[in-house]
Amino acid sequence: MSAEALSTLATTELRLFVRDKTGPVFGVVFPTALLTVFGDLTFFRDPSRGIDGEPLLVVYVPVIVCFVIAMLALNTIPATLAGYREQGVLRRLRTTPVGPARVLVAQLAICLGTSTLSVALVLAVARVAFEVPLPRAPIAFAVTALVAALALIGLGLLVAAVMPTARSANAVGSVLFYVLTFFAGLWLPLAAMPTTLRHVSEATPLGAAVQALSRATQGEWPHPGRLALLAAYAVVSLALGIRLFRWE
Repeated sequence: MSAEALSTLATTELRLFVRDKTGPVFGVVFPTALLTVFGDLTFFRDPSRGIDGEPLLVVYVPVIVCFVIAMLALNTIPATLAGYREQGVLRRLRTTPVGPARVLVAQLAICLGTSTLSVALVLAVARVAFEVPLPRAPIAFAVTALVAALALIGLGLLVAAVMPTARSANAVGSVLFYVLTFFAGLWLPLAAMPTTLRHVSEATPLGAAVQALSRATQGEWPHPGRLALLAAYAVVSLALGIRLFRWE
């Protein structure tokens, strides 16, 4: 299959993604709206009420970045791919030159591209509207976000691989989303967590990602151990997702 044909397939999948509205609204609009709500609260902008002299809004930007990635990877990919299998779409594609595997590639590309757009929007709004500094180590920030996205996309693919229906895939993906965003510090900042809970958080993909993104925001390269952990999650989850994926 040529690159042009793959591009056409990706464009078609993107149109379906936009038409569904769930992904664009919750993956792009909602995170920026959440940032705006936080930014409008004096409590989140007051350094004296923040952590280590930083306003809570600054602390929460890496958390919202991880929220974006998790929302798209865990609430979009599993239900879409499991739904295609349940409806027989993947089985029918196996008889065409397109092939079902390219649908996976298109879906992963859409998730990665939408995540990039949404993260850029969050950072831009935080900087322009609320004077939150941009990451002082932008390359480290981008590398961490990419590895974190691959790790979460891998988990989403793994859920789609083992869940038989779109409903069950959506349910499991949603549970994973809420658990992982809790450990990312969405409801309780990592610095405010009890020691044991913080250690558990640092072992999860989103907890490690928030820690690494926070260091990049401050101008430092993330700890190699955290990047290695995220890379391990990405490699293992993607490998298992591909190996276990059922086309029908």
